[in-house]
Amino acid sequence: MLEDKTNIILAIETSCDETSVAVVKDGRDILANLIASQISIHQQFGGVVPEVASRKHMEVISLLVEEALAEAGVQKEDLACMAVTNGPGLAGALLVGVSFAKAYAFALGKPLLGVNHIMGHIYANFIEHPSISLPAVCLVVSGGHTHLFYLKSHDDIQVIGRTRDDAAGEAFDKIARAMGLGYPGGPLIDKLAREGNNSAFNFPRSWLEKGSLDFSFSGIKSAVLNTMNNAGMKGEELVQADLAASFQEAVVEVLVTKAFQAVEQMQVKSLLIAGGVAANSALRRKLETVGQEKEIKVYYPSPLLCTDNGAMIGVAGYYRFISGERAGLDLNAVPNLKL
Repeated sequence: MLEDKTNIILAIETSCDETSVAVVKDGRDILANLIASQISIHQQFGGVVPEVASRKHMEVISLLVEEALAEAGVQKEDLACMAVTNGPGLAGALLVGVSFAKAYAFALGKPLLGVNHIMGHIYANFIEHPSISLPAVCLVVSGGHTHLFYLKSHDDIQVIGRTRDDAAGEAFDKIARAMGLGYPGGPLIDKLAREGNNSAFNFPRSWLEKGSLDFSFSGIKSAVLNTMNNAGMKGEELVQADLAASFQEAVVEVLVTKAFQAVEQMQVKSLLIAGGVAANSALRRKLETVGQEKEIKVYYPSPLLCTDNGAMIGVAGYYRFISGERAGLDLNAVPNLKL
């Protein structure tokens, strides 16, 4: 039995194809962080099927909550509140988590919090790096999002850049699918790229207007697909590793350049990265190299915490909880929820 029961939060994340439940104490101690992945199920379709994802969430969420509480050594009555992702994400998947959290909070008479999924990714950094001081800039890169945030304080977080078309992770997945690598595409391209020449193909980089912190990845995606189609029509064989490495190099160059441009504009000394693509080895290496050159401290979560997980929702929820924020039982899933 846990002796100190201060601010113990049960956190639920069901925004896409992974059901995750975590128990977080005081926004720092992760007492449990369980993830039921559906990757093997959706691989046969080449991507996430929303209806399948929703059904799988329903099958496991109740058991996962009980397992997380048992692993944490926490009784339901000891919980301070329920924190749940209520957007952005897949509507049906979000509804499973939100509905369960509302029912659980009502049954126990505990407070309820809705947490923005992107905010969760940002706060994954604070789990392993409690010494991070604000203000800072955070680059969030995932399958659905590519954003730059200015973290002035825990209560003042501003969007300063975003993608105007495809997210970086979405581009990785689509190119991987076109190359026949499978799903999810990001880790597969990252692995293959290590064997290739990253200057074999000169793919375009989109910088947009001068000084803009926004992103655009539709151009490079089209360029890679056109390269593949042209080679196919001519009967030429492309070196897959070179193609992957050159594509990845172009995406990473834009992400890193824009991230440090944001750091300079906002005059901060810390850069955080988050989201599934934050686990990309080339992106981490480049960020660390440039960070050392510019004397900017770069933070990122471990690979497990880069993907969707309940712990990040619990940590983000903690800061909302101690600031006095609460949600009513009319909390709803908002697939296009903005920060």
